[in-house]
Amino acid sequence: MSALRPLDKLPGLNTATILLVGTEDALLQQLADSMLKVDCTSELKVHLARSLPLPCSVNRPRIDLIVFVVNLHSKLSLQSVEESLCHLDAAFFLGKVAFLATGAGRDSHCSIHRNTVVKLAHTYRSPLLFCDLEIEDFRAAMAQRLVRLLQICAGHVPGVSALNLLSLMRGSENPSLEDL
Repeated sequence: MSALRPLDKLPGLNTATILLVGTEDALLQQLADSMLKVDCTSELKVHLARSLPLPCSVNRPRIDLIVFVVNLHSKLSLQSVEESLCHLDAAFFLGKVAFLATGAGRDSHCSIHRNTVVKLAHTYRSPLLFCDLEIEDFRAAMAQRLVRLLQICAGHVPGVSALNLLSLMRGSENPSLEDL
């Protein structure tokens, strides 16, 4: 299977597609459901995958944003994300990839240190978001944020590109945890 490339398909008219990649099926589905409730001018399409590569499909839509979800309570979650990254074309890392770490609210139960995910996002020069997806209010707020990010990545926000957004989200070359 070849690497997933961002420009394999032409963009759909007023359609924005996000791919959530992670091993936590229930949390991903809840996040997807929350995203679909967000009021948005674009037609949102949310796809879920446990890992990459995706099966070959002629019907697969263009993917405007990929969010890798790492559960800080599961080493399997991190391993799956790390293995999936090699199945992406490098062009996706030009503003069309983000990392989302969940479970940080209960540090004592974490099997993955936050710095591990910070370094991963830094290595791939992609934004890193923290959110406890198990808490409905936090999940709803993250859904709104991801929908806005998706609209930008799909080119539906005039005057802002995914690369502009990437530079705005990165406060400094070596951000501290407090900056994230």
